[in-house]
Amino acid sequence: MSPFGFTPDSSDDPEKNNNGESVDFAAMMAQMQAQIQQQFSALGMSGPGFSQSTEALPKNIVRDTAKKFVTAKGSAPIGANDVAKVEEAFAIAQLWLNEATFFPQSTSVGNPAMARTDWVDTTLMGWQTSVEPLALGLAEAISELLRKAQGDQDQGETENAMQIPVGMIATLLRSFIGSLIATQLGQSIGGLAADVTGTHDVGLPLVEPAFPALIPQNINEWGKDLDIPMDEVRIFHALREGAVTRLFAHNPWLISYIRTAISDYGKGIRIDIDAIQRQAQEVFDAAAADGKEFDPTDSESFTLALNQGIFTPEETPAQRAALTKLETVLALIDGWSEEVVTLAAGDRLPNLVALQETLRRRRATSAPAQQLFATLFGLQVSPKLAREAAGFWKAVREVKDLQGRDQIWSGILPTSDDLLTPQNYLASIEIPDDLSSL
Repeated sequence: MSPFGFTPDSSDDPEKNNNGESVDFAAMMAQMQAQIQQQFSALGMSGPGFSQSTEALPKNIVRDTAKKFVTAKGSAPIGANDVAKVEEAFAIAQLWLNEATFFPQSTSVGNPAMARTDWVDTTLMGWQTSVEPLALGLAEAISELLRKAQGDQDQGETENAMQIPVGMIATLLRSFIGSLIATQLGQSIGGLAADVTGTHDVGLPLVEPAFPALIPQNINEWGKDLDIPMDEVRIFHALREGAVTRLFAHNPWLISYIRTAISDYGKGIRIDIDAIQRQAQEVFDAAAADGKEFDPTDSESFTLALNQGIFTPEETPAQRAALTKLETVLALIDGWSEEVVTLAAGDRLPNLVALQETLRRRRATSAPAQQLFATLFGLQVSPKLAREAAGFWKAVREVKDLQGRDQIWSGILPTSDDLLTPQNYLASIEIPDDLSSL
């Protein structure tokens, strides 16, 4: 089995290994780069290299990997008929949404109908900005690990110990790990491109400024096995897309809130070497139990290792807090969208209940957000939490009104516990008329 990454030359020449003479680090770097590039080539991609990019999350690897996956699944071009149908659905949806939310229609415009490849190109920068803190956090954790290792070496060094330049090795590892995360993100984006129905289906702010768009190919596949007219399916998704677009367009702080949660997760990364070794051993043992050998130069084995978390450090309390914050806000967005769509559609969509049930069922098993965050963070966005959030928003509207419901987004957001007691939450944020007691 060839190990993934760098395997130093196993020469027996003492002049190269153990006599304390200087080591040719340029040759070591070249060897390490050649081996990793060879392994990335086995995945059908260009290797990351160590001088091609200073990015923590190389855009070219993310883009190339995503495009490779999309091309393999197929991306149907957008025709004039697709555009006309999507524009008609949005015209109806926006009119209905005016009655269901306090937020007005976004003034930003873009391509309303996208092919899968268009979606990748349009959202790529949003993915980059959202996930880069994860790569930065992991890079800092690697540097800290190496600084500690160097300190331990300095304390116990012998006259024959080889002094490794920590800065150089840290740079190599940051490049390598950044490429791994970029590959993993690219795989996620490429996989999502075949499932998402619009630019905001994942529930993340991926397009700035926000504008609504649908992916006709995916919507047609989403509704092909349902006994529901496709026009109705299209309007349903246009309502969802239009609602979340309005939410992001009129609450720019929410974008920072989500990205801060991801950044806090990245800052909380601590690398536990023992944990990494256990995870790696589990992958190897699982492969052996199936009568296979884990081969990192094989794309299937490599993808399995990534998805099973072989390169994921163990979770810290700070990361758990960040993930709880992220999970709750994603559930709030999903639940708010469901409440708004239900109110907007009313009895205008005869099959609304069936459409919503189909959406819930599919999200319970293969939601875009679940796929993404399970892969990158190990986060499971609970469908139950989203249902509780939808009930919360409905209860708030019934106690207050549309404006009172939607203005909660500009204040202190409810916690997961608050979702079950909306009346208590409203009482906690109420400002008394008489402030003299304060």
